[in-house]
Amino acid sequence: MEKPLCTCKHCCLCVRCCHLLGFLRRHTTRFRHYLTIPPRRKLNEFERGRAVAWFQDGVPKREVARRLHVSISVIVRLIQRFTATGRVQERRRPGRPKKTTPREDRLIERLALQTRTASSNIIRRQLRVATNTNISQQTTRNRLHGFNLRSRRPAVRPRLTPAHRAARRAFCRRHVRWTRQQWSQVLFNDELRFTLNHNDDRLRVWRHQGKRYIDATVQEKVAFGGGSVMVWGAFSLHHRTPLFHVQGNLTGLRYRDEILRPLAVPTLQQMGPQAVYQDDNARPHRARVVNDFLQQSGVNRMEWPACSPDLNPIENLWDELDRKVRSNHPPPRDVQHLYQMLQAEWQALPQMIFTTLVNSMRTRCVECQNSQGGYTHY
Repeated sequence: MEKPLCTCKHCCLCVRCCHLLGFLRRHTTRFRHYLTIPPRRKLNEFERGRAVAWFQDGVPKREVARRLHVSISVIVRLIQRFTATGRVQERRRPGRPKKTTPREDRLIERLALQTRTASSNIIRRQLRVATNTNISQQTTRNRLHGFNLRSRRPAVRPRLTPAHRAARRAFCRRHVRWTRQQWSQVLFNDELRFTLNHNDDRLRVWRHQGKRYIDATVQEKVAFGGGSVMVWGAFSLHHRTPLFHVQGNLTGLRYRDEILRPLAVPTLQQMGPQAVYQDDNARPHRARVVNDFLQQSGVNRMEWPACSPDLNPIENLWDELDRKVRSNHPPPRDVQHLYQMLQAEWQALPQMIFTTLVNSMRTRCVECQNSQGGYTHY
């Protein structure tokens, strides 16, 4: 007996048979089905009907399998099922029956939408009181997932009264048709306080179960952020002011003497006579000395709706600046080092960010107007 070509224990072909199969692979096309086993798969209802029709016409089962590119065992079971039941549909697999009816599923969805902050435990208790059906918390969550409802972190926004919404709607109605050229003449500005130790709930750690409180997976928290730096900045499409360090409380007099006169007004003069100054409704910004100074300086001031940080693109710029600073390693060691890093990252911000933020103003106004002065995703 000749030695097999393959040493695998599943191979029983001798050298002569292996040479014969190789010849058939190279020179014969009609033996391909017998040399390679097709992948096993399911047949749809139309293919099952064709297979049964071919078999009734006298086509062999192996030929039917070759035509449909399936294993012959699929055709054998199909013929057996058709002979026994007269149908080609697969037998229904019921599985474990659901504990809730479709009506109870809709009730679970309605309870969750009525009280958005209700937990799954509260919802299942309300369901038990209403329908006397007792289910687990996981089943409640599964039913809510079926309606594409998942527990997520709520967005944090300022409280908007009807007066705030009306003012936002009026502002967007006046500026929704502004062009990119008009928005490029606006100088956006604001102040923000950066802390040394800041946790915005974006940080995640990789850990094993039960290892939550080891030193490597604990983020230490310091009271009042361990120190902070308050800065002021302004930008337009083609201009940006230096980052100013606000020390202590910012009053109307300090805002006029330390920010407007040396920083904001010269930048507005560089932008041209059509420049517009934008600021929010903070008390130092609306002081009488500030209003008189801007009027005497001939500054065009934009009326800004209250409680509208989502309409001010500099808020997104502050967030980008904070990300840049937090990505530095090692992190800032003290308040002075933090301010130096803020200055360096402010000057290193690419122009593309300012262009994108200014171009987003029309979209902000459109979205706010569509929501009747409500919240936007910015």
